[in-house]
Amino acid sequence: MPASPSTARAINDRLALRLLQQQGSLTAGQLKQLTGLSRPTVADLVERLTDAGLIAVVGEAGEQRRGPNAKLYGIVADRAHLAALDVRTEGVSVIVSDLVGTVLAEASAPIGGDAGTGPAVEQAVALVERVVKEAGADRLHTVGIGAPGLIDPASGELRDSTGLPEWHRSLVAALQERLPEARVIVENETNLAALAEQRDGVAADRDTFVLLWLGHGTGAAVVLDGALRRGASGGTGEIGFLPVPGTTGLPSAVDCEGGFHSLAGSAAIVELARSFGLLVEDASAPEPLAAGVVGKAVALVTGNTEADVGSVAGVGSAAGAGTVTAYGPPDRDARAASADRFLDTLADHLAVGAASVVAILDPGCVVLGGEVGQAGGEALAARVEERVRRMSPLATVVRPSGLGGAAVLRGALLTARDAAQDELFAPRDR
Repeated sequence: MPASPSTARAINDRLALRLLQQQGSLTAGQLKQLTGLSRPTVADLVERLTDAGLIAVVGEAGEQRRGPNAKLYGIVADRAHLAALDVRTEGVSVIVSDLVGTVLAEASAPIGGDAGTGPAVEQAVALVERVVKEAGADRLHTVGIGAPGLIDPASGELRDSTGLPEWHRSLVAALQERLPEARVIVENETNLAALAEQRDGVAADRDTFVLLWLGHGTGAAVVLDGALRRGASGGTGEIGFLPVPGTTGLPSAVDCEGGFHSLAGSAAIVELARSFGLLVEDASAPEPLAAGVVGKAVALVTGNTEADVGSVAGVGSAAGAGTVTAYGPPDRDARAASADRFLDTLADHLAVGAASVVAILDPGCVVLGGEVGQAGGEALAARVEERVRRMSPLATVVRPSGLGGAAVLRGALLTARDAAQDELFAPRDR
């Protein structure tokens, strides 16, 4: 059946708004060309969207720059303001953007493990309020939050998780109370990282892939046929609990020690580096120390001259970076050989988890995400891919993260932007 006039108008309006989101400002003639709609239909939708306050004239195009055909239309970016949060065990990062996703202000703050729930929540909320003020926003329309742990698929709430701070759950409730006009959306951090890699990173050409999160801890996100899969209880991707060979025991329902986490968590990677004589001094920074260890090893193996310096900054978000010092034997060739063996063994460990996922899901692509995946780059990804190919008959490419730890914030912002646009771009009766 043909669409009703109101449905057709709604479809045309959404199409035009999506084009303005993706392409930037456009003239009515360009909208006509890109949509395939008639000139009168485009004129009508431009009038509707302008009257609704969703688009406005933002300039003129063409050599003469005059006349109605030269008008450039763009989405009214300050129609709504959005916030994205990356909530980690040791701190929180915040960005505030306009409706099209342009970042207006950002900041990060550590939150000590000895801080009580109340003070920790107040620190985080105060940071959000400060960034909102710096962005010049009167209020927030939508807030996207990325946090470790399980998200209840029925309620969308962050569930109690063993080993995670209580202030995480309390923060979500506090933000909903302090920002009553804003919609607050919570999602698992690894899922958000996968969304960001799919939209803006190394998985942009993939409808099906798995992201292995390698940071302080481990996790996985599963995208099948373009859709993020969360599972019956929201626990798809809890790969840290995966029983694997090479550990001293088995994981339990309340502790992932003995699971894949024991091979691929930050502490395990740092200990592995020490076993190869690659000495590490813990700078107690908020970023995973393993990212600095792996980055240093890659630099040594690839001949990067920066590997000769006494320390190297860890790879991560704006919250800070770890430092690796006294890296291995005094002779550079010996250090490089130790680093090469370390990366080989680390790839052995990571391939165990990757191959297990491949055997079940056949994703065709595995992204090594998080700060450690980004630090390992192609050097580590190629090693893992070679081992997965030996262990599985299913063709699989392995890619390093293009966004690293910043993927969580990016994914949270994309989630907030999509939700806000879905609401604001919804058809309204005239």
